[in-house]
Amino acid sequence: MKKELHITTLQIPLEWNTPEVNRKSVERYLSQISYTDIVVFPETFTTGFAVTSFDVETMQGATVQWMLQMAKKHGFAIVGSLFIEENTKVFNRMVFVAPDGQLQQYDKWHLFGMGDESKLLTKGNSLPVFEYMGWKIKPLICYDLRFPVTARNTCDYDIIICIANWPKARVEAWDALLKARAIENLCYVVGVNRIGNDANNLEYSGHSCVYNPLGKALMEVLEIADIQTTVIEKQKLKAVRASFPFLKDRDLFTIL
Repeated sequence: MKKELHITTLQIPLEWNTPEVNRKSVERYLSQISYTDIVVFPETFTTGFAVTSFDVETMQGATVQWMLQMAKKHGFAIVGSLFIEENTKVFNRMVFVAPDGQLQQYDKWHLFGMGDESKLLTKGNSLPVFEYMGWKIKPLICYDLRFPVTARNTCDYDIIICIANWPKARVEAWDALLKARAIENLCYVVGVNRIGNDANNLEYSGHSCVYNPLGKALMEVLEIADIQTTVIEKQKLKAVRASFPFLKDRDLFTIL
């Protein structure tokens, strides 16, 4: 188990539906990182939230192969989502790639109906927890953040990683919900959002951040392209949970 985990957030603009351009852009950012354990990209980092005209890939396709190459080359894990086709269905899939080639994945559970995501994509059928370096990581994708029941910490995970294309018009909700998820689940929360504008005339203002288990911001980035690395500590997490054992009283949401 790694007692201290270095997590790097990549808050960047995304070019609309041009995977190769976005991969090249991300490569330039990755080359600037001297040391970290995990690098987190925004949701749909190769295309933006182009759900009506997406460039669909497969798990054997260019982007997943690129992620494998980048993780191995740099010696850190990378995580982001993209539109993946599998058995004639398309998913908004978060892919977590370790330097040794191990893949973990999560298909977005709550599809964003206002943006037609629920009409064109298939929702996930499982709620996994990733494991890496002795840490348990709960994956969330954008709209998932609004729904605390499926994020409930019933398995003592350590971190939520939430990636998003969350518009500026509703960024106050993003800020509030990330903090709330940290407090109610007594966990670290890493939120990574994009910046810039997209082809749907939506503006994104970032607000990527890291919260500790008491809801204190350890890192915040507002409306600029930026790379930040934050160190989180397992011992501090354990100490908070020992001092404030709220999780023992958590609801299991059993319907009577």
